[in-house]
Amino acid sequence: MISVDNLTVSFGGWDLFKDISLLVNPKDRIGLVGKNGAGKSTLLKVIAGEQPATSGTVTRSGDVTVGYLPQQMKVADTTSLVEETAGAFTEVIALEREIAELTDEIAVRTDYESADYEKLLHRLNDATDRYHILGGDNREAEIEKTLLGLGFRRSDFDRPTSEFSGGWRMRIELAKLLLRRPSVFLLDEPTNHLDIESIQWLEGYLKEYNGAVVLISHDRAFLDNVTNRTVEIMLGKLYDYKVPYSRYVELRRERRQQQMAAYENQQRMIEKTEEFIEKFRYKPTKSNQVQSRIKQLEKLDRIEVDEEDLSALSIKFPPAPRSGQIVAEVKGAGMSFGEKHVFSGAEFTIEKGDRIALVGRNGEGKTTFARMLVGELRPTEGSIRVGVNVNTGYYAQNQDDLMNGDFTVYDTLDRVAVGDIRTRLRDILGAFLFRGEDIDKKVKVLSGGERSRLAMARMMLEPHNLLVLDEPTNHMDMRSKDILKNALLKYDGTLVVVSHDREFLDGLVDKVYEFRDGGVKEYLGGIWYFLEKRRVESMREIEARQPAASAPAAAKPEKKKVDYQQKKELERTIRKTQGAVAAVEQRITGLEAEVAEWDKRLADPAAHGIDLSDGSVFGEYNALKERLAYEVHEWEKLGYELELLEDRLKEML
Repeated sequence: MISVDNLTVSFGGWDLFKDISLLVNPKDRIGLVGKNGAGKSTLLKVIAGEQPATSGTVTRSGDVTVGYLPQQMKVADTTSLVEETAGAFTEVIALEREIAELTDEIAVRTDYESADYEKLLHRLNDATDRYHILGGDNREAEIEKTLLGLGFRRSDFDRPTSEFSGGWRMRIELAKLLLRRPSVFLLDEPTNHLDIESIQWLEGYLKEYNGAVVLISHDRAFLDNVTNRTVEIMLGKLYDYKVPYSRYVELRRERRQQQMAAYENQQRMIEKTEEFIEKFRYKPTKSNQVQSRIKQLEKLDRIEVDEEDLSALSIKFPPAPRSGQIVAEVKGAGMSFGEKHVFSGAEFTIEKGDRIALVGRNGEGKTTFARMLVGELRPTEGSIRVGVNVNTGYYAQNQDDLMNGDFTVYDTLDRVAVGDIRTRLRDILGAFLFRGEDIDKKVKVLSGGERSRLAMARMMLEPHNLLVLDEPTNHMDMRSKDILKNALLKYDGTLVVVSHDREFLDGLVDKVYEFRDGGVKEYLGGIWYFLEKRRVESMREIEARQPAASAPAAAKPEKKKVDYQQKKELERTIRKTQGAVAAVEQRITGLEAEVAEWDKRLADPAAHGIDLSDGSVFGEYNALKERLAYEVHEWEKLGYELELLEDRLKEML
């Protein structure tokens, strides 16, 4: 469909990437990955024809059409939501006109055997096929389905687009793009402005789509659920893996190890050969051997190792000061802005050590509640009372915009740092990837990811026992998100985080508060537990909205039989899950015993003949603890699943 051949993009003599080639095939699902700044967005722009390449070619076969969604774009403000979205069907409208004209012309022609008449018939057939492919028959239903899937309400359909925020305007552009049904989607961070429900809907849409998809995303779960091929851009080179992202990570690690082993073996051979040459270069009796080895080195096909990009966000949160057991009491809290009601009836208590995720569709009040919790907004209903000795650190969505653009990176921290920590500012900035001349850059020239990292560094200059983080992973690449998550896992305070990144929230939170339809609902479990519960509840809502069919009396016994079969199947699934839980518990017991034995041996290494200078000792110990942590996580997930299954069985009884 699309062939990229020997493509090079250079800026001022520096190659962003050089002589890369890529083939996009029909129905490919390609995840384009790499560090921020590696050239992913640039490659999409070149393929889309939005930016010229320095050299090389991009070739599209036949009548291939491309739909490109950039990270930022201007959206029209002159129409309503439905009218603007209907603009996606300009080709359909043109085809309707052409089909009508062709039909009229064919109706009056009598030269049935002529080549022109046959040509008209072929064109009418092609136009009609294309019309059906583009959904011309039911475009109003397609518009409604797509807008609802992306989180809009029916009450939004007639609203002017000028009333929507930037994130919702991007959804309008995404809806138009999906409705155009191009041969190839080129999507640059399509989930940036979507909530979890909309992301899941988009996953389902792209998986079933008949064309090809090339996308950039820092959402690991989204990549794993949509893509079947991963293309990495690293340090100007391109590496193609025919697997989803998580599998790619494993294969990349294996490839790196194999390359390093071969490279090291060759380097040892080269070193020994060069030593021989230097040692006997001036001995006449060895001249033939010396010349032979010189020629051998000249002809040697030297192994090149991919330069590994090890730079990453390395952070550690300061120890949390002691606070009271009650961090915040939320009693009947709600918020309205004038006539616009956001939510009401929030009733819960945040206790010391809680790890809470705030989720829900955009505009339902997640950010509003976060601002209320930190004291930026006062509730218009009820109250929010913060506990004793609670010291809050707040990372806002627009935190990076709140910094003075004329300050340097170093000055941004220096102006808020106090005490001895001022002597460690360079070390702190280094941990956030600001090294050397980077610290003298002005904030206004930084990328979105750099601004986010700087804002996080500034927040960490003083210890907090409550962290309220609103979309902290926006603009972060995979590696940075992983290390931020690990730092938060080790944080010993209370955490409240707004995020739509399921992989980031997995294992990080143990409570979920969903903001939906003007209210707040509590789920006691992790993010996957919430998503499964939400799916079940959504099915019930749909069933409740459907009118009960008046079935004849003869059909009732058949329904009972179906229910009986469903019940038996559910009971089998429960027994299977119970068996899986028992097996995991058995593995956990064994691993806990092994860890306890290691603890005992390491407490007195001399008595057990352990050499602590041997690095492999701690490697084996840490690997054992990681296996234990993994099994505990699996046990929790299976426990959630079993609870859901048992709840479903109770409903059937």
